[in-house]
Amino acid sequence: MMELAGKSILVVDDDELLRERLARALVRRGLSVRAAEGADEALELAAASAPDLAVLDLKMPGRSGLELLPELLRVSPKTKVVILTGYGSITNAVDAIHAGAVNYVTKPADADQVLEAFRRGSAADTPRPRPEDLHAPSLAEAEWNHIQQALADCGGNITRAAEHLGIPRRTLQRKLKKLAP
Repeated sequence: MMELAGKSILVVDDDELLRERLARALVRRGLSVRAAEGADEALELAAASAPDLAVLDLKMPGRSGLELLPELLRVSPKTKVVILTGYGSITNAVDAIHAGAVNYVTKPADADQVLEAFRRGSAADTPRPRPEDLHAPSLAEAEWNHIQQALADCGGNITRAAEHLGIPRRTLQRKLKKLAP
């Protein structure tokens, strides 16, 4: 099993709150963390000092994590990459694995889930997931994840999230009262 303490990690996510929270949690677990808001900043950091590990958000403004992945691996070929994906983007996650990522994690994800993805993806006896082995989330799961992302984007404000989603506030409140799928 891969030992991760003491390794350097690059966290790339346009969501400042998630990026900072994940970075702090990884520091507490003994990693040396650098964080970037987007692809250009990530490539600059990687060129200055190649990270052992990198966590890339799949969906970012400008270049996506999927577009950043091959560029990052050109700059830093030994870096192990895990992709963070939301909205049930399993197809893109599979594409990322084919492009060189060692694993992927669906959002919302905590530091332990990210580190476990590196361990599983780096284990010599663990085969990489095949597209036919991956299961897309159910419609209910995808809807729940989409609602949670909209709420996070709106700082937990239900009225703004409902406007963002294009549904009445009371409908959103009813959906939130149901348990997650």
